[in-house]
Amino acid sequence: MAASARDLDAPVRRLPGRLLAPEPGWTTTADVVVVGSGIAGLTAALRLRGHVDKVLVVTKDVLAAGSTQWAQGGIAAALGPEDTPEEHEQDTLVAGAGACDREAVRVLVTEGPDAVRELIALGTVFDHDPDGELSLTREGGHHRDRIAHAGGDATGAEIQRALIAAIERAPEIEVVQHALAVDLLLAEDGGVAGLTLHVMGEGQRDGVGAVLCRAVVLASGGLGQVFSQTTNPAVSTGDGMAVALRAGAVLRDLEFVQFHPTVMYLGADSHGQQPLISEAVRGEGAFLVDFEGHRFMQGVHELADLAPRDVVAKAIMRRMLETGHPHMWLDARHLGREFWERRFPTILATARSHGVDPVSELIPVAPACHYASGGVLTDLWGRSNVPGLYATGEVACSGVHGANRLASNSLLEGLVFSRRIAEVLPGELRDLQPPAPDRRTAGLVAGGVRRDLQEVMTSRVGVLRNATGLDDAARLLDKLAGEVTESVDQESWETTNLLTISSALTSAAAVREETRGSHWREDFPERDDARFAAHLDLVMDAGDCTLELVPAAPTDGAR
Repeated sequence: MAASARDLDAPVRRLPGRLLAPEPGWTTTADVVVVGSGIAGLTAALRLRGHVDKVLVVTKDVLAAGSTQWAQGGIAAALGPEDTPEEHEQDTLVAGAGACDREAVRVLVTEGPDAVRELIALGTVFDHDPDGELSLTREGGHHRDRIAHAGGDATGAEIQRALIAAIERAPEIEVVQHALAVDLLLAEDGGVAGLTLHVMGEGQRDGVGAVLCRAVVLASGGLGQVFSQTTNPAVSTGDGMAVALRAGAVLRDLEFVQFHPTVMYLGADSHGQQPLISEAVRGEGAFLVDFEGHRFMQGVHELADLAPRDVVAKAIMRRMLETGHPHMWLDARHLGREFWERRFPTILATARSHGVDPVSELIPVAPACHYASGGVLTDLWGRSNVPGLYATGEVACSGVHGANRLASNSLLEGLVFSRRIAEVLPGELRDLQPPAPDRRTAGLVAGGVRRDLQEVMTSRVGVLRNATGLDDAARLLDKLAGEVTESVDQESWETTNLLTISSALTSAAAVREETRGSHWREDFPERDDARFAAHLDLVMDAGDCTLELVPAAPTDGAR
């Protein structure tokens, strides 16, 4: 079933087919270019070394600047003596609200334990209990303690440290920092021929250049900066998804954006990256209350405060709407000072820096953009539909998250599917091919419209959606798309990527007239398997985007 994104009442004007950019001023070659330096990108690079002649890792900031370092809770895997991959699979399918790919989930949970053990062998130091066993905790949607963590609440930072140390021990992997991926270079057959980059001062490589290569692995993270308030770092501007879309790749299920239920509320005027209060805090016994002290999650779900994230986020939003308050409260005072300082030192310090002491005070929390479950459609080996283009981690839609990511499955996904890419890619490398003449229409949206774009997306395409708001968003995005510029800079490139992904996301959210997982339509409050047991696939051709509804049987059983 095809549905054109331009069928909306106020279609977004034609999007750029490629970013306006100077001709490359320098050229280099590599076998494989890995875009991104989080757990997904660095795992792929480390696993590929020795199997291809040259791996080039490019990252928009420094190696440690991506989303991985911000992961507080941990990494989920069936590592406990009484846990099984089958139980982890079931929890993942239930959280995904029927939209998971069952085979992808099975790959994740069966290969996950060995992948984590390999991460430990690489040098990652996880927390252990007094008996020397791996310390495992629980988060929302899990029925077992299966979350491995490090430094209490600094799991991502520890994993990132270990991976960077391994990269530094691998001189055969070349790293280019401060490099924005501009667009893919395509061969005559439509496959990968290379990638254009903008590098900010790397020796002889400065400004826009071209890397001619045989394959590109996108591991560039998510789209969190589409919204005004997000837990994502500033680099998460949807670049990889936009690059892939402009090259002809299919994007799947962009409407499923997870809003983390417990993000520290800093005020209505706050923008950018917000402090995350990890789900692990609730896993250790914290609970939600309203302004009257009522524990409103009781009776909402069998797991109460540890229900899947979409359930908790919706319950918080409903209570906010009912009471007129801009946030709810998280009560973790009973955990005590010693426990806070040992188990959650990072969160404790962050909260205190914003004037709240969780040891003695309630923490103000409200949902904020956290994770994109959709992205570049891949198969079980990370391949996209564009020959030579692979994707892994948050930029990808591997099928494991469905409509709502199960807590702490994200690090595991990047780890497992990057390993799988490295297993098959060397054997299917394309010959190095010259780029074909690029006939895509170039364009650029002025960087100054970014704040307006984020306000549109937050107010109309955020946690709570309806037809009126989505139509308004489409019209306003159309207006912003008209603010074109020929002033080439990183802000305008990123803003154009944000507008491209915002337009796609808004279109998909308008077509999916149901509530499922993290997609909440107040005008269609029920899940509708009869009409929408399906994925929404989006492709771009000459700047026009088309959506297709691809039927898929629910994978979570009757609900």
